[in-house]
Amino acid sequence: MAKRNRGPNRPGQRPARPQSRPASRPAGSLSSDDEARAADLEKQIVDRERAAEAARGRSRVAEPVRGTRVSGQGLLATKAVAEYAYVVRDVRRIVVVAAALAAIMAVLYVLVDVAKVVVIS
Repeated sequence: MAKRNRGPNRPGQRPARPQSRPASRPAGSLSSDDEARAADLEKQIVDRERAAEAARGRSRVAEPVRGTRVSGQGLLATKAVAEYAYVVRDVRRIVVVAAALAAIMAVLYVLVDVAKVVVIS
């Protein structure tokens, strides 16, 4: 049994593309306009990286939450303190809403069952 000869274009593979280069200049040379544009783009990229790094530096210095102190702890502990402050605030809101609902239910009980202000037939 003879082996099949599979050429460069096997099933499921793309044919190789010829690589073309501009013939006007050698492969490694750039025109003065291209160099100036590249320098300008590089300057813009460096400026953006510096701005991003400065923004990251500012965001890493977490502001202390009211009434909390994290001494000798890292960034994760500071973020955890801030997150726990949100949790505490949310739990307080839940308790306030539950207390308000309980007060409304108590007032309705007194009006309907005790004072007989509202008669339900």
